[in-house]
Amino acid sequence: MLKIKDIKSFRLVLYFIIPFVLLLCIKYVFAKSNENYQSINEKFSGVVVSKTENKEEFQLPDSIDYIFHVKPILSDRCYSCHGPDENVREAGLRLDTKEGAYAAIGEHLDKYAIVPGNTQLSQLVFRINSVDDEKRMPPVTSNLVLTEYEKQLLTKWVEQGAVWKDHWAFVPPVKKDLPRISNPELANNEIDYFIVKKLEENNLKLSSRAKKEKLIRRVYFDLIGLPPTLQDIDAFLNDSSKNAFEKIVDRLLNSPAYGEHMASNWLDVARYADTHGYQDDLERVMWPWRDWVINAFNRNLSYDEFIKWQLAGDLLPNATLEQVLATGFNRNHKITQEGGVIDEEYRVEYVLDRTNTTSKALLGLTMECAQCHDHKFDPISQNEYYSFYSFFNKVDEKGRIEYDEIPEPNITITQKEIEAALSFVHLPDSIDQVKLMIMKDNALERKSFVLKRGAYDAPTEEVEPSTPSMILPYSEEYPKNRLGLADWLFDDNNTLTSRVAVNRLWQQVFGVGIVSTSSDFGNQGALPTHPELLDWLAVTYREEGWDTKKMLKLMVMSSTYQQSSKVTPELLEIDPENKFLARSSREKLTAEMIRDNALKVSGLLVDKIGGPSVKPYQPEGLWEETTSGQGLTKYIMDTGENLYRRSLYTFWKRTVPPPAMMTFDAATRDFCSVKRQKTSTPLQALVMLNNPQLIEAAEILALHTLNEESLTDEQRIEKIFRKITSRKPNDSELNKLMNFIQENSNEVDEKALERMNKILSKENTGYETANRLYAFSKLTTLVFNLDEAIVKG
Repeated sequence: MLKIKDIKSFRLVLYFIIPFVLLLCIKYVFAKSNENYQSINEKFSGVVVSKTENKEEFQLPDSIDYIFHVKPILSDRCYSCHGPDENVREAGLRLDTKEGAYAAIGEHLDKYAIVPGNTQLSQLVFRINSVDDEKRMPPVTSNLVLTEYEKQLLTKWVEQGAVWKDHWAFVPPVKKDLPRISNPELANNEIDYFIVKKLEENNLKLSSRAKKEKLIRRVYFDLIGLPPTLQDIDAFLNDSSKNAFEKIVDRLLNSPAYGEHMASNWLDVARYADTHGYQDDLERVMWPWRDWVINAFNRNLSYDEFIKWQLAGDLLPNATLEQVLATGFNRNHKITQEGGVIDEEYRVEYVLDRTNTTSKALLGLTMECAQCHDHKFDPISQNEYYSFYSFFNKVDEKGRIEYDEIPEPNITITQKEIEAALSFVHLPDSIDQVKLMIMKDNALERKSFVLKRGAYDAPTEEVEPSTPSMILPYSEEYPKNRLGLADWLFDDNNTLTSRVAVNRLWQQVFGVGIVSTSSDFGNQGALPTHPELLDWLAVTYREEGWDTKKMLKLMVMSSTYQQSSKVTPELLEIDPENKFLARSSREKLTAEMIRDNALKVSGLLVDKIGGPSVKPYQPEGLWEETTSGQGLTKYIMDTGENLYRRSLYTFWKRTVPPPAMMTFDAATRDFCSVKRQKTSTPLQALVMLNNPQLIEAAEILALHTLNEESLTDEQRIEKIFRKITSRKPNDSELNKLMNFIQENSNEVDEKALERMNKILSKENTGYETANRLYAFSKLTTLVFNLDEAIVKG
């Protein structure tokens, strides 16, 4: 028997051994991760490595391209000390501009970092290959290193003449001719020429066309965010016409559900919420603006007008009430009601938010990095940042509002206005009028300054409204207000607006943008996988009147989109991330789609557009546990049809967002978000198995299927399976599900039986027993939890 002394000794040993073992494990994991990272890096930079004894041999590209080979290295390893930020620039060397990279350096200006064609005189080549820790670049203290391949790449670039190119995103897009491909019959439209050309260059080819059931499911979720019905699927399967798929696409683009789905994506960008945010987080009314967004998408308002109205609708000549309402976009930011805050500090925060939202959403730039100093990686000075900021600094607004105060400026909407000009606003009969925030330049005398270190109370140099010159200099023809900014955004020579817009549409359809970092087209962002295609789409979008429906149709009608998502070992080895698009990607449904899918297939979904936000199921007591102070401290769940509205309309409290949606990677809506995370966690499985909304949907779908007396159990199982996954189960799956029914029919606890009997009583049916309903409900929940039930295709 152990004594106390022995136990203490044993604990001491554990205290020392366990951390030591953990350290060893961590070291092993990092080592393996580094090996994998190196392997992936080599694969996607086009390097072939053959290891012989202690030497590695690299196959470098025949021609080194500055943008695609050299600049990513300089940006990642060199810009922090030799980039745009003059405050941290070392040795007078600047590598982010052509003039700086080729300039004379050194105490006597007798040396050069880069001498085109001469590796002996190029200090860059000497320093990166130096064996002296004091001289080698990047310096040891930076914790940055260059691989042997990268060193040779930079050396060969200098050797080949060090040809410089401006950053691809700051050069106007050019619509090149379609590339030649060996099998033109593979192409449904122009998109496919670019994709197939890249595949041919990598000895790959398009996958076969997806099965019809998979294809119709995919396009339904991509265009309207809802699943196809069994009737939709059967009609498509039986339609042998050449334009069968095109007819489905046209019908979906003309569906009212299209506008709801597109609006759901835009709400993330616009950081829409039903509360002000911050500690007390009081309720606000902005849902009429959401109604406008839905309507704008459904009537296919051109993208340039869609953006111009939201940025500057109030400044348009003879602005309509609808155009003014649209400016609510730039009032969706958080607003505080907390006592003791400094009013000016928070007013400045709101202007900063509008500045950062516009730059990220429309230009794909991390402009906020220049709030406190010059941008460290992109050619955006702090002066240019506050010049951009000044466009949004003319609104007479408070930093702190009182409780129950509706922030100025605002407009009042009554039934009279709705009947006259705002028919898309769905004001309930129980509400006489609503007020919502809009933009109005009613503080024209306010000046804007560069803020030292971004501090609201440290103004320095005065600035005028302007834009970053590296994109496009601000023309004197444009007025120095938000309307001028909107015109500048849609100038034919603007290098970013159209690229960013089509890239986000591509991301919506294909899962990942042509530029995977859709919020960052700058030097630190990812390079486009298909740059010529991106530019072709960008110019086409502009030339064809910024027609969003037409662009989406072009994408989904391509052979590229209609491929199977089946992965072969060869594809997984060559292109694990599917950058070349030799197959369709298997994308998980969004948080909204998962819930809406369950409501739709069960028949619970209420098909009603617009109106105030609703409060469906949520864990009891959540608001009380997480809310302090005044305001929305208790969640009062809705009843009736409001429990079953589309997730787009779910009430969004910023400090306590809908928990189930957050579990499935919904954006918090605190700030502009153009791309959601993609995770797979145990919590998601818990939600799928325990969410009352999903459980109820499973029970109702099971009940409705059981009430079809003409069906056998096999047919009932097949129908449930098809409704949820859009395909029929195979014989093996059907047998397993039949066994599942038999097992669960005999294993029902009293509590479950009581619930089943209540459902049977409520639905007034005497055909089925509680045991049977329980078994089929469990089966339906099981199918809801299948992997293919929560993916698009």
